[in-house]
Amino acid sequence: MNKPNIIFILADDMGWADPSCYGRPDYLTPAIDRLAAEGVRLTDCYSGSATCSPTRISHLTGRYPARHPAGLAEPILPRIHGNSLGLEPEFPALPRLLAQSGYRTGLFGKWHCGEPPDFGPLKSGFDEYFGTIGTAAAYFSYKDDEGRLMAMDGEAPARPVGYLTDVLTSRACDFILRNRNQPFYLSLHYTAPHWPWEARYQEEECHDSISTMNGGSIEIYAEIMKALDEGVAQIQKTVEDNGLDGNTLIVFTSDNGGAHYSYQYPLTGHIGMLREGGIRVPGIARWRGKIPARQVSQQVAITMDWTATFLALAGAEPDPRYPSDGIDLMPVLSGMRNPVERTLFWRTPIADAVRRGPWKLLRDTASGKTQLFNLIKDIREYNDFSDRYPDVMSELGDAFEIWDKSVLHRPIQPKPAPLPGVSFQFY
Repeated sequence: MNKPNIIFILADDMGWADPSCYGRPDYLTPAIDRLAAEGVRLTDCYSGSATCSPTRISHLTGRYPARHPAGLAEPILPRIHGNSLGLEPEFPALPRLLAQSGYRTGLFGKWHCGEPPDFGPLKSGFDEYFGTIGTAAAYFSYKDDEGRLMAMDGEAPARPVGYLTDVLTSRACDFILRNRNQPFYLSLHYTAPHWPWEARYQEEECHDSISTMNGGSIEIYAEIMKALDEGVAQIQKTVEDNGLDGNTLIVFTSDNGGAHYSYQYPLTGHIGMLREGGIRVPGIARWRGKIPARQVSQQVAITMDWTATFLALAGAEPDPRYPSDGIDLMPVLSGMRNPVERTLFWRTPIADAVRRGPWKLLRDTASGKTQLFNLIKDIREYNDFSDRYPDVMSELGDAFEIWDKSVLHRPIQPKPAPLPGVSFQFY
């Protein structure tokens, strides 16, 4: 069998129910909805972390972010960490393993796994890169909240012209066209719908602005999502127009939960928190002829599973020094296997969480308060079952302690910087 092309579309700060196929009531995302209609929509898909950098580290390494020094930052911020923290170039990351298996690899969009000159996509195995290197960039000026130009083309600073979402889409489509005759891995990391909230029609007022944590509205958020959705439609059209849809897996997900313009009902919580709204994200996979259409799966999945799935499809394996924490999802996505039970772990500077079956343990490490939720009966995490099921509490608590000893020590770090529009909480 020919090695399939792989397209991984990662949204930034998109809430679980921001796509209309997950429940957004005030606008439609027809292209994302079409992906779901032609493939499988996961109801219980999670990000590797409640914040940006750790999730991206988990995708690139295929492992829990707490196994890597850069994954301990929540997130990587130059004003806090300098330029000393990032994914080391020598690490056998996903793009390098895929390249060794015959893939052409490209990343277009947000990196946020360490800044030049010591870190960067090309240093970690991508053949091509165009995008923004740090935490955020304005959609027209490409500057961050400190006024720094964030755009890079390869390893050189760039100053593109146009709306950032559209420019990323254009570069990604060009990558597909140039590599349509060989296996390719396209990682399209949109900065949308991350702040600053700037719509296409605001070009004149935002042309030379820097990122700001203020402003925005639900209406502007809808416009940002519209541009992202139209980008997804262009990716699908490029794949189909070139006869690649029968040999191309497209995955759509997010790096963490949403901020204050996101719609996450019925979940509670948001980015930075270990409640469901901070870590449960959209998860859609479409591969015509391989993944049955119109499927809804309750398979519990996490960021590292996509990494394991891509490697398996490529006939590659993780470096034995760094075994995967993910599983190959294709047997479930293709309908060849029923969903399998998972035990998943999260850890932030001040909170812990475990998910196993319907149960979720959530612990505030500062106060020691520990709660137990049944997510099947109570997805909003309102009803604490800890007193009624002490055996489950003990089982999940013991599992977390074993896992916690297998990863790096929790760092002592200052109170996290506030995020736009929300009070920063991890619990």
